[in-house]
Amino acid sequence: MDKVSRSGYYRWLIQSGKPDRDYNDYLLIKKIFDRGKKKYGWRSIQMRLPKGLMNHKKIKRIMKKYGLVCRIRRANPYKQIAKATLEHRTFNNTLNREFRSLVPFKVFCTDITYLPFNYRMAYLSVIKDIGSGEIVAWKLSMHIDMELVLGTVELLKNNTALPLESFQNIMIHSDQGFHYTNPQYIEQVKKLNMTQSMSRKGNCIDNSPMESFFGHFKDDVDYKNCKTFEELNTLIENYMQYYNCERYQWNLKKMTPVEYRNHLLKVI
Repeated sequence: MDKVSRSGYYRWLIQSGKPDRDYNDYLLIKKIFDRGKKKYGWRSIQMRLPKGLMNHKKIKRIMKKYGLVCRIRRANPYKQIAKATLEHRTFNNTLNREFRSLVPFKVFCTDITYLPFNYRMAYLSVIKDIGSGEIVAWKLSMHIDMELVLGTVELLKNNTALPLESFQNIMIHSDQGFHYTNPQYIEQVKKLNMTQSMSRKGNCIDNSPMESFFGHFKDDVDYKNCKTFEELNTLIENYMQYYNCERYQWNLKKMTPVEYRNHLLKVI
């Protein structure tokens, strides 16, 4: 016995003169289904029917009864591979609040802060050495884009005060913000052979060295009264010089960060 399709059976049933209570509703659904090039599911069909005419259960039942199966576009495997390789990633909190490092150039922390001035907004990205307390790189921008953090790491590479041939075995810690989970940033850190560490989600204490620095910075710097971006940038540049070379800190044995860094390098 030859098999008959579901739609063929119902077509025969209609032509045989036997009544089908769903037929008129089927014609209405099929008209919308065909107009959608057989790509409409029950949701798309219900949205195009007169409001309240049929509920979703009836539409699904009639579509199944008459064999109206929508075509599902197959996922592009190349796009899936690209998405998998470019998706954002998080890293374990390897630092785990071990902020009392006594070795310079081993653990860096980084973050971004907002600086409102003259009815505008600037963004400051900073990298701090946990061992010495020194600010080893910073970048100011009017845009909170990837170039802000990528540029900060690039400045870190170009810091002549860092006596490093390689960044291998250095940890760089951040929060789980968009910039630090971005594939571009991950790749840049990976090329330098640094290890990424991230705060737990919603836990700012895990990156408290940066929170502390930004707190002191905003207490010390009158950034809100700057009229231009250039003025703000100069103000920050002067402050970074002051912070690293002139600002004595009690927990650094009453030394400045640069003095403390040199002191630690001598005793290692």
